[in-house]
Amino acid sequence: MVVASRRHTLAGELLVLQLAIVVIVLVAVAAVSLAQSKATFDRVEGRRVTALAEEMAGNPLLRSQLVRPAPAETLAPLLQTRLTQSNVTSVTVADARGEIVASTNPTLVGTPLPVAGPSVAQARGWSGELPVDGVRHLVAQVPVLGEDRDHIGEHLGTVMIGRVSPSVWQRLSGASSYLLAYLGIASVLGVAGSWLLARRIKRQTLGLEPREIAGLAEHREAMLFGIAEGVIALDPHLRLTLVNEVGRRLLDLPEDCVGMSLSDLGIGGRLYDVLAGTGGGERDAEPGAERRDEVVVRRGRVLVMNRMDVTKDGRRLGSVTTLRDRTELAQLERELGSFRSSTELLRAQAHEFSNQLHTISGLIQIGEHDEVVRYVRALRKHRESLDLTLTSRVRDRAVAALLMAKSALAAERKVRLRISERTALDRLDPTDSADVATVLGNLVDNALDAAAAADPDGEAWVEVELRQDASSVEIVVRDSGPGVAPELAQEVFSHGFTTKAARGGDRGIGLALTRLVCTRRGGEVSVSNTQEGAMFIAWMSVGQLTGPETERVR
Repeated sequence: MVVASRRHTLAGELLVLQLAIVVIVLVAVAAVSLAQSKATFDRVEGRRVTALAEEMAGNPLLRSQLVRPAPAETLAPLLQTRLTQSNVTSVTVADARGEIVASTNPTLVGTPLPVAGPSVAQARGWSGELPVDGVRHLVAQVPVLGEDRDHIGEHLGTVMIGRVSPSVWQRLSGASSYLLAYLGIASVLGVAGSWLLARRIKRQTLGLEPREIAGLAEHREAMLFGIAEGVIALDPHLRLTLVNEVGRRLLDLPEDCVGMSLSDLGIGGRLYDVLAGTGGGERDAEPGAERRDEVVVRRGRVLVMNRMDVTKDGRRLGSVTTLRDRTELAQLERELGSFRSSTELLRAQAHEFSNQLHTISGLIQIGEHDEVVRYVRALRKHRESLDLTLTSRVRDRAVAALLMAKSALAAERKVRLRISERTALDRLDPTDSADVATVLGNLVDNALDAAAAADPDGEAWVEVELRQDASSVEIVVRDSGPGVAPELAQEVFSHGFTTKAARGGDRGIGLALTRLVCTRRGGEVSVSNTQEGAMFIAWMSVGQLTGPETERVR
């Protein structure tokens, strides 16, 4: 069985690396120390042996014996005394021809004096390293000059005093008293520093090993750029630390947006509140609170956003927000609006017809046949009156059908839907009619919800008024509900609230879609409170799109 080798941890790798660096530094320090030791030895000992050689060359006995034959026996005691007193390795005397005539090393007598160049033969001094009897010596060679009347200024010979240069090991041994202590202290400090550095990096990487960090980076790239949703990450200072391509496109951010703050990117209002986790529709929300299914309208797009804080060991690292583009769903919702209205109309009419048939059946059973005839005539007159009112004031068939459906739905919910006497709407282009129906349907739905909840006893009402001129349509919807709180007057549009959501219920995109359609057509929608309830006013141009977006919201 093959056992997989245990992988090194980040701390272990850093410790080994730092120790290797410490060892390299210590070797370099030792090399520098040895070089300095050698330079010091050459400088100090060179001066000393040069001074000793000059003193020896000036000795009268040495000068007098060099001009006599066989000076070795006479000079031997002098050389030995100098060797003993001066702590040098060798003392050598050569004649003018360069032949050694006396030396503390008898084997050198009669051999040529080792020289580094012609300067010594020309009666010049020299100092440096030379091999003497196979060993490197630091030597000083000084000429001996005559001073008596017969040999004044004559080059009589040369004195050479040398000392063996210490080896590397000898220099290390000599420096061990302080060098080893320094190296030991440096090693301890290096190990301690390496351990502390490894712990700090381990803490900064949240305890992850290099292979785990690399795996997370690969997974992050695959996840963030392989999903259809936008992802935006912010640090605690609201600076972008990450955004995928979908998120950048949905929010229309520049390519170099990473590292910039929300303020630098010009993000404000509702979008800022959701990304930062502050403000918004929840007035009691704390900064940094999680936000679920928040609806934001951003440059013609209906976005649904979810925000979540990211913490580690009790420390807040920032937040991550996901974005979904609901614009296509809003388009589909609008396309299905006419079918939904028809379904609601048929369901409400079926319920109404069922109640009327029960009434007729009861009258027949009790024998009130004349009352049955009068009841049927009254129903027919009411229906003809409603149809006549709608068709005379609202000539656009799609909008008239929508109001018919909403009327039946309102009757089922015990809310009276009124068409204002000032209503006047001609036939519209199909695209204009669809947009007017979208806005009208959303406003009526919210008004019915508010009125029915405020007065469930049958006294609730909703009034619709449509006005048209050469280039625009104005829609006014009033209700008998409780109205809209002043602080929510604008939020109900930017947040995508319904009137129920303004009172704390579920959130939708109806009013956000209403504002989006009006804005695209160069119009606006607003809400105000009257003595009777809330009043929504929306207006838009007809005939052409005037907003900056190129995609239609269906």
